[in-house]
Amino acid sequence: MTWWQKLQKNPLARLGALVLLLFYLAVIAAEFVAPYDPYQSEPNASLLPPTQVYWRDQTTGDWLGPHVYPTTQGPVSLETGERNVDTLFDQPSSIRLFVRGTEYRWLTLRFPLPTQLSLAPSFEETTLFAGFQGDRHLFGTTGSGRLNLLGTDEQARDQFSRLVHGGRISLSIGLVGIVISFPLGMIVGGLAGYFGGIIDAILMRLVEVIMTIPDIYLLVALAAVLPATLSSSQRFLLIILITSFVRWTGLARVIRGQVLSLKSQTYVQAAQAMGGRPFYIVLRHILPQTASYVIISATLAVPGFILAEAVLSLIGLGIQQPDPSWGNMLSLATDASILVLQPWLIWPPALLIVLTVLSFNLLGDGLRDALDPRSLQSND
Repeated sequence: MTWWQKLQKNPLARLGALVLLLFYLAVIAAEFVAPYDPYQSEPNASLLPPTQVYWRDQTTGDWLGPHVYPTTQGPVSLETGERNVDTLFDQPSSIRLFVRGTEYRWLTLRFPLPTQLSLAPSFEETTLFAGFQGDRHLFGTTGSGRLNLLGTDEQARDQFSRLVHGGRISLSIGLVGIVISFPLGMIVGGLAGYFGGIIDAILMRLVEVIMTIPDIYLLVALAAVLPATLSSSQRFLLIILITSFVRWTGLARVIRGQVLSLKSQTYVQAAQAMGGRPFYIVLRHILPQTASYVIISATLAVPGFILAEAVLSLIGLGIQQPDPSWGNMLSLATDASILVLQPWLIWPPALLIVLTVLSFNLLGDGLRDALDPRSLQSND
């Protein structure tokens, strides 16, 4: 039985992979999935609860199918502190799939590039790809009523649209982080284990020094001294670089231990006898044998990057408003009145963070069981 067949027989790993696939597809096509612009405010509609969907006309009782009614912000109740909502039942708006809405550009790629090297570098954004223009959305309404699935925030912006767009930062930061940190850990660990001696001693002492740096405290300290003029994309880049700088060390130590056992294998000694260069032997013959462990570690490391961004944004040092991320959307939980009176603003981002971290862990556990060489040999 191959590792792929064994992974397919693990229901929890399949569930985690399915959830992650749905999340990543949704955030990749965020402009299409989200019904509204995440930065656009609706007049007189702040802190509205999730829109109620009706099936019959509320004035005549006739069957209309799924529809909503326009709502406006009413006065605040002096007794309960809740905001009253006025519904215009004479203006039904049907809910449809693939409706036309606000125009957008899909797959626009921008990347911040440093313009100077210093303790407080400046950045400018460069557009790598202009994207495709469109105006179709997965769902929406055909009238003046708005379908706010998760209500609106204090700035009268659609919460569901911001949640989908915010997932781009929260879900991509882990993938970009491992792309930066894991090659560094593999190369340092591979060279230390292969050469040994003074090179091993120097590299491992460097690893041990970096491992003593608490990454969250380092991020908090550096984020606090960064200039307030940095954009969210620039902060995103700095968070990834700083987090990647301190999170490759554990992988380097494990790779070093594996290389110490692999360099005595016959195929490595044969490559040395044929005159292969050490760096080539490490990259071509030794590190590929650690691929199974690297894949498992990468899957289990992504949640750490996601949680680091969420913690920084939660305390106001990460991605800044008005740009959405699951972390800064969760920062509203620090307001007790919103936590009690508008819980629809808090639970969705918290639930998505929990589901994402849990799905990565389930997939990582499944990969660890499927790629275990001892289990593969026993099945054979």
